[in-house]
Amino acid sequence: MNSLMLNTDGVQIPQLGFGVWQIPADEAEQSVTAALEAGYRHIDTAAAYGNEEGVGRAVRASGLPREKVFVTTKLWNGDHGRAAEAFDESLSRLGLDYIDLFLIHWPVPQQDKYVQAWKAMEKIYRDGRVKAIGTSNFTVQALTRLMEEGEIQPSINQIELHPYLQQREMRAFHEANGILTEAWSPLGQGKGLLADPALAVLSDKYGKTPAQIVLRWHLQLGNVVIPKSATPSRIAENIDVFGFILDAEDMAAIGALNRGLRIGPDPDTFNMT
Repeated sequence: MNSLMLNTDGVQIPQLGFGVWQIPADEAEQSVTAALEAGYRHIDTAAAYGNEEGVGRAVRASGLPREKVFVTTKLWNGDHGRAAEAFDESLSRLGLDYIDLFLIHWPVPQQDKYVQAWKAMEKIYRDGRVKAIGTSNFTVQALTRLMEEGEIQPSINQIELHPYLQQREMRAFHEANGILTEAWSPLGQGKGLLADPALAVLSDKYGKTPAQIVLRWHLQLGNVVIPKSATPSRIAENIDVFGFILDAEDMAAIGALNRGLRIGPDPDTFNMT
């Protein structure tokens, strides 16, 4: 399993993780257990997903040393003014001694509290209760403000990213500032992307599924990627992407699929609390 170095005291994040968005609370433990058994060592959850308890149970019951499983969770929008308390609640639900990565889930610029949340997260980091802190769905403008007003550089920004929404400006900004790019909905949520004829050609060429082709593309771009599935066979399929390499021509063919097509909310306007 490949790992990438965060900009935080030598902390490494497994490049391929397992996402649990939309996995019901009563199924999360089983799904995460299947993922850990398949070889995943990076689990991505959030307070808003309502399944932190199941994730924590699976991690604790796995028999794996705690330091071998990288756990991410996120601060929800209505908790920007109480980030320390919300962190404690997530830690309690997970039943863990620490969290590897804590993210601000959305900037919610309308309420203008994300800098306040970041400063509280900086203290949590300094207290040694989280290994790294970062953001999710932040724009160039929001990240720039955090870097100007905060003291600790965000380690990662998790954004919607797939071949139909390649986020080249954001990726370039991240790279210029030492911030890793993490892709959510890396397979486009199954909404047409995986049936694209260009991917079918590459699937035939490499003897891999379209999903495996897309995940390999992410890895070769340097993205951290967190595919989600509740199906054990798909969970295993999604991690089987390290035995082949896409050539430059095929990387370019996937690069040509960019449509600027956003599936999820716009970070500038999303205001759900």
